[in-house]
Amino acid sequence: MAGTTHTVTNQPPPLVGYDVFTTDRALTTAVERHLDPTLLDDVRGELAALGRAAGSAQVQEWGVQANENPPRLRTHDPHGHRIDEVDFHPSWHRLLGKGVAAGLTTAWIRPGGHVRRAAAFQVWTQVDAGNLCPLSMTHAAVPALRTDPDLAAEWEPRLTSVVYDRELRPAHLKAGALFGMGMTEKQGGSDVRANATSARPLAEAGTYELTGHKWFCSAPMSDGFLVLAQAPEGLTCFLVPRVLEDGTRNVFLIQRLKDKLGNRSNASSEVEFDGTWARRVGEEGRGVRTIIEMVAATRLDCVLGSAGLMRQAVAQAIHHCTYREVFGGTLVDKPLMRNVLADLALESEAATTLALRLAAAYDDGGEQERAFLRIAVPAAKYWVTKRCTPVTVEAAECLGGNGYVEESGLPRLVRESPLNSIWEGAGNVQALDVLRALQREPQALNAYLLEIGEARGADHCLDAATKDLLTELADLEGIEGRARRLTEKLALVLQGSLLVRYAPPEIADAFCAGRLGGNAGTAFGTLPTNLNLASVVERARPAN
Repeated sequence: MAGTTHTVTNQPPPLVGYDVFTTDRALTTAVERHLDPTLLDDVRGELAALGRAAGSAQVQEWGVQANENPPRLRTHDPHGHRIDEVDFHPSWHRLLGKGVAAGLTTAWIRPGGHVRRAAAFQVWTQVDAGNLCPLSMTHAAVPALRTDPDLAAEWEPRLTSVVYDRELRPAHLKAGALFGMGMTEKQGGSDVRANATSARPLAEAGTYELTGHKWFCSAPMSDGFLVLAQAPEGLTCFLVPRVLEDGTRNVFLIQRLKDKLGNRSNASSEVEFDGTWARRVGEEGRGVRTIIEMVAATRLDCVLGSAGLMRQAVAQAIHHCTYREVFGGTLVDKPLMRNVLADLALESEAATTLALRLAAAYDDGGEQERAFLRIAVPAAKYWVTKRCTPVTVEAAECLGGNGYVEESGLPRLVRESPLNSIWEGAGNVQALDVLRALQREPQALNAYLLEIGEARGADHCLDAATKDLLTELADLEGIEGRARRLTEKLALVLQGSLLVRYAPPEIADAFCAGRLGGNAGTAFGTLPTNLNLASVVERARPAN
């Protein structure tokens, strides 16, 4: 029997047994806003089922187990044969299987597919972000493969399948397949044109032999990979199958798995090609142009993933403060803590609203929406992913010492939080991409200005920030040195315009005053106190 000093009081119950989707008001309203009304009932049911699974104690435990038992590389079998396989904990396979079954690779073939997938991506990220990596790359490979109709006809049905088949065997024998990607090399990093991997044409048209290395190759257990290599006509995109059609293993030498800060459940590797068979995707010398749509799609997933991490961090913080009593009342009702929680909630809602707007633009597919994405995706990727780390750290602080303890789950979110800012092109890459769009594609800026113009006159802070942004855009002298500042402004004004149009007034007012009005500090919890912060916090509270 426990002693009297071990009686547990004033501790919140675990945040489990709830619907991660339905209790997220920012996400549910965004789905309702962007989807065809005829789809809503089915999609709500689909996402609520995933939300209940994500909030269940069992599935949350799978996420813990997958992270506590990271993947293990086996280069050889007991007899000395090279096999280059990665072993995962059973919980990883359970999570990945449910992600595939939930349609996280089917956006390109379903009505409203990108919006419904974006919502599911945010929900599932809150269980374990690691298993989203292969789901993201599999989803993103589809537009790249569509540059070659024959390859698309062969591979797209496998990549958009809702069947998870984990066995390494020829892809034509599988009901579903996953894809990885290999672009960066030791000497080049983000400068992929410095890639040294060579591609030698073989006798069969469109086939090549690759020799070289990839410094980062994610999800090496996948069935196929899109990689860049130097062909006779220049940098080219290739499809590298893991297993060849006759059942033999392709030469895919996994040298080691990366020991990462976070994302522990997911395998990231260094691989060598040495006479590796590959098939060309797109034209020789056009590798970057071929793979760029894949890159854009994975960048949007970085935004979605960061929005999901922020939402879970904010949910945990508000849940804790709702039950924790201090100084004669609950933490959530203390004015200073309420300010912190409201500030965090604003960041989370702004990220979700922007991410779903981008997904809706993919579903639309029109010329103006494509132009809008050209600026909005790198700007959102730059800003939202950078905001993720301070949000998760502040949320952990809301739990006090408990937030620094692994059992709370917050340390895993904190470790995961920088990843999306680094992967798929770090901050400078995104800022420079925005500059390229501004300088070379005037239709992109026009589409962006039309979008933010929808909120003109609705909030004086937003109008002033828009005027300041236009002044920045009019002066392109020495703009590269100001690229980060400009990209941040583009993202903030876009978020403000979306919230003014779509969010409740208390959300829009607080965001514009705190982010655009110059009337708040640089740390969370410094919002003006004349705002309706209690309503902001209540909107973000997860029911439990």
